[in-house]
Amino acid sequence: MEYQYNIAGHLCRIVFCDAGNDSSLLPSFSPFESEEEGNLLFCLSVDDAFRWPVTGEEVGQFDCGGNNFGVYRLPDGSYQFEICDEKKALCCYLQANADFSDCTAALVAESEAGRRFGLNNALMLVYAFASAPYATLLMHASVIRNDGRGYLFLGKSGTGKSTHTRLWLSHIPGSDLMNDDNPVVRVVEGMVYVYGSPWSGKTPCYRRVSAPVGAFVQLRQCPENTIRKESVLESFASLLPSVSTMKWDRRIHSAHCDTISDIIRLSPIYLLGCRPDEEAARLSFHTLTGR
Repeated sequence: MEYQYNIAGHLCRIVFCDAGNDSSLLPSFSPFESEEEGNLLFCLSVDDAFRWPVTGEEVGQFDCGGNNFGVYRLPDGSYQFEICDEKKALCCYLQANADFSDCTAALVAESEAGRRFGLNNALMLVYAFASAPYATLLMHASVIRNDGRGYLFLGKSGTGKSTHTRLWLSHIPGSDLMNDDNPVVRVVEGMVYVYGSPWSGKTPCYRRVSAPVGAFVQLRQCPENTIRKESVLESFASLLPSVSTMKWDRRIHSAHCDTISDIIRLSPIYLLGCRPDEEAARLSFHTLTGR
């Protein structure tokens, strides 16, 4: 069975080769189903019988907030990933060609939850890297929309991104949550846009929506509420850690850095030191919107 999705304007196809697998493994993707015609960003085949004929050279083992990835690279530039859950139980094998346009995943977890986890994370990896040449970033941020513009709040896990956007929802009329963990950001014809995605962390916010970006805001916990614009260097240092990238892959990483540079040129970047209170939300709202 084949399914096609439009995620931030990119068409993605998933082919299930086994009768036991279908789109029920991807409930968060249903708002993004699409029958549009156009060029595919990637095609991923789900084939549980697939195994690597050979294993590539190990790039590294990475703990990404509870998601554990083993990364291997073959001489032709293609990649292999072992995707494990927070208990380091293997959930999925993923193999991708060098540009991530053609991929195969084998779901090896026994539980339904483990299979969903493996496939969802495989698709997130493939999307993040396949879209790099197209001025597209998959970011770690919580995004609020107000008066037609999206405001992205950045920071390490536990900084208070979701708390701050919830304060906007509670105290700033006309606000709605676009995505709470993994929005997509694109530069299109000299404008920066933010999009909802099928990935939103622990908050089920899977919306096919988009908006021009109003600002990016790096959050820091502070005893007082303060906000200021960041310099170019500070902005780059704020944005890069929030992007899903591979620093060892020059092609992908350079494309991501080019997109970040364009974003800094086109959008304001702020540093918000804040408490988790209403005053902080009102300070950021008034500063970012001028209202």
